[in-house]
Amino acid sequence: MKKTAAIIGAGIAGIASAIRLANKGYDVHVFEANSYPGGKLSSFEVKGYRFDAGPSLFTLPHLVEELFEISGKTPKAYFDYIRLDEACRYFWDDGVRLTAHASQRAFAQEIEEKLGEPSAHVLAHLKDSAVKYNVTEKLFLHRSLHKISTYFNRDAFKGYANMHRLDAFTTMNSSNERRFQNPRVVQLFNRYATYNGSDPYQTPATMNIIPHLEYNIGAFFPKKGMVDITESLVKLAEELGVKFYYNTKITKLETQENWVTKLIFDANTPAPDSYDIVVSNMDVVNTFRKLLPEAKQPERILRQPKSSSALIFYWGVKKSFAELGLHNIFFSNDYRAEFEYLFRQKTLYSDPTVYINITSKHKPDDAPEGGENWFILVNAPNNEGQDWEALIEQSRQDVLRKVSHNLGVNIADFIECEEILDPRSIESKTSSSQGALYGNSSNNRFAAFLRHANFSREFKNLYFVGGSVHPGGGIPLAILSAKIATDLIDS
Repeated sequence: MKKTAAIIGAGIAGIASAIRLANKGYDVHVFEANSYPGGKLSSFEVKGYRFDAGPSLFTLPHLVEELFEISGKTPKAYFDYIRLDEACRYFWDDGVRLTAHASQRAFAQEIEEKLGEPSAHVLAHLKDSAVKYNVTEKLFLHRSLHKISTYFNRDAFKGYANMHRLDAFTTMNSSNERRFQNPRVVQLFNRYATYNGSDPYQTPATMNIIPHLEYNIGAFFPKKGMVDITESLVKLAEELGVKFYYNTKITKLETQENWVTKLIFDANTPAPDSYDIVVSNMDVVNTFRKLLPEAKQPERILRQPKSSSALIFYWGVKKSFAELGLHNIFFSNDYRAEFEYLFRQKTLYSDPTVYINITSKHKPDDAPEGGENWFILVNAPNNEGQDWEALIEQSRQDVLRKVSHNLGVNIADFIECEEILDPRSIESKTSSSQGALYGNSSNNRFAAFLRHANFSREFKNLYFVGGSVHPGGGIPLAILSAKIATDLIDS
């Protein structure tokens, strides 16, 4: 008789876990409280404009392809993507504009021409980013940090010999200020702290590994939009026999001694309620607080400061802007102040950095002819009970003012539909504690060790995946969390 596995949550890590367990011979059931899979990695349509709801940057596509390959499938038969010629377009309020080309040399030359920073400095930074990534990848990203075997193997010893290259004892900003002469180049590379919801003025310079993903490996775009990552993997999982139960909320896990014995649902479901293995893709804080309230709570981890969240405006814009690309950043004039407001004052800054993603640049049917689908993101504090209605209205005006100034038109005149996602709705829709996008923040050098393990020390058949546990948030790390967790099962 087949062993059985229950996955709590159909986020990308839950789906990846289901695929891996199905390949191990498990009968897998995935339970999702929403009516759709993907969690943040989902989509919706308004008045002919299609929007990817959450993550907009696609890196390390081989991690997605691997799930098809281990299932004996050809990835391109399910999922296809392109490598982008440019990573991002940058705008400053004084009219300076810069294109971050995919080619390292073209990017470095662009910075030298536009900002006067020697191209050699940029190339050296990208080389250093690659070194940091290569030191950390196999040691920290592909293995559990909570198993002794992780620290006694060839990859580990190689990592120890290069630990000094990680710059763990200085901040990202301090490291970048040493490297670059122009404050705008510092700002450009400081922004990569936001990729895991952190503060460049606090997070360790080890986080300078992040540019490696875009400039040394590449930034990509799924031909059918980001949601195709979810849809293609769900299709694969179903072909492997995985069963998905939507609108099915699990309210409690019953336990006996050191075993999860039963899943309690909020409504009748045709699925069994007892499984050999349980994998939670739910935020680890809510897994313990809501599903395991009587279990021993790992307070030191659960009470760690949370990452930033986001305020997102989805605008259907009835005009096309040639100066904009797929990814666009309009920088704040005082980056340090913006992060001071975000992490210390827990509110929004009046001159925010604005990110605009426009998938219709590469997928024209995402917007009516002559229009564009704007996904506008402003970094926001996690939810601590702020007056979000007032903050949303303030931020909307700040975004309109900044973008209108840079593009020379009144953007408000062209908005024909709008949807909004704020930390409260992120929290309610994805069960992310406080609406934090990446679980715990990475604002100290020990942050990697302050994420929960991918397994339970108390319950032998309980595992954890997703952005709130090791190795962290974002699509690539969430997929890797599934690999780490499922590799521990039956090992």
